[in-house]
Amino acid sequence: MTSGISIKGQGAWVLIFSILIASAGLNTSSTAVVIGAMLISPLMGPIVGIGLSLGINDVDLMRKAVKNFGIMVVLALFTSFLFFSIPMFQEETKELIARTFPDVRDVIIAFAGGSALFVALSRKNKQINTIAGVAIATALMPPLCTAGYGLATHKWNFFGGAMYLFTINTIFIALSTFIIVKSLQFPMKEYLNSSHRKRISQLVYLVAFLILLPSIYMFYGLYKKSDFEQKVNSIITNFNLDKDVVVLNQKINFQTKTISFATVGKSVSKENVEEWRAKLEKQGYPDVIFEITQSVENLETQNMLEKLESTYFTTQQILNKKEELLIKQEKEIIELQKQLYLSEKSKIPFDQIAKEIKINYNDVSEVAYSKLLKTNFTEIDTIPLIYLKWKPNVNQNQIFSQEQKIQKWLRLKLNNDKLIISKLN
Repeated sequence: MTSGISIKGQGAWVLIFSILIASAGLNTSSTAVVIGAMLISPLMGPIVGIGLSLGINDVDLMRKAVKNFGIMVVLALFTSFLFFSIPMFQEETKELIARTFPDVRDVIIAFAGGSALFVALSRKNKQINTIAGVAIATALMPPLCTAGYGLATHKWNFFGGAMYLFTINTIFIALSTFIIVKSLQFPMKEYLNSSHRKRISQLVYLVAFLILLPSIYMFYGLYKKSDFEQKVNSIITNFNLDKDVVVLNQKINFQTKTISFATVGKSVSKENVEEWRAKLEKQGYPDVIFEITQSVENLETQNMLEKLESTYFTTQQILNKKEELLIKQEKEIIELQKQLYLSEKSKIPFDQIAKEIKINYNDVSEVAYSKLLKTNFTEIDTIPLIYLKWKPNVNQNQIFSQEQKIQKWLRLKLNNDKLIISKLN
């Protein structure tokens, strides 16, 4: 039963490796890894040894157990400190945070676990399953690793909370061992007198009582915090269902009794807030502060938003009409440009053409020019007309042949295939 008290040699290395495993498990939030580290940890031995030595008044055993326990704690803190000093392992995880808030339930677990462990160890046939289960339940390794994390990152709230949890586990495991030893009437060491044994017992009871009181207070505080948050969530959930409102960024601060959130949808009126305050006050939580990002007078804000929305739609309609007018004007401009282009294209240098016709065609006596406007009811086209008057002695066959030549020539010259040659009467 006292074989697990020593830390020499193998025990020290097993402790270091178990601390490294537990630290890695806490850093990755791996419950399985943390449980594995607790199973191989030798920390339970010296703690049980302290309770046993107090129960049988064995001073030498107590000194040995306390000394080895101190060495184990320092070695564990140093190992976890080195691990968490590496920057990549300094992230706060749920597993680490969970080891910083002890309460009265931890006292119950430690006391019951220590009792179960010593009963199992006191039997001739050791119950390995019981020993392993107690190692997991009492969870001595994770708080020490969390304390090392607090030292490495200078987060003293982590260090203080974790060491407090570890102290609770240690004290009540030792206390439960002491009580079981007394209950089973283990033989006392004869070289110690009864008064000395009594003083040791009184000291243990006093330390346990001093640890128990703040733990009960913390448990009560956690209970009130959980109860407050539950009641607030119930009120806001009912409001959501009744008013069809979406609540965003909800934050509940139990210490300052402050509730803050934002709403999307219908308004949160003053009457709603006063009703919530009155309800919480009846349930034992007076002076609750509500901080709502949507103003309590949100009806005015909503009306303003509706007006802005109406103005926006009206402006959009005006812009759409202007856009339609601009498109129509652009089409008209394009059409005018097209007509202008056609008009420019239909222009001919009449004086020059008349001179060339007179030189090349002696039988032409007069030349005239005009424009013909033609439409198919979808677009208007301009066609240039050249009128020729022939001398009386020219027969019709010659006139037709000459007109065809002149038309081809002018179409090529003016680059206009629409040009027409006609007779001038």
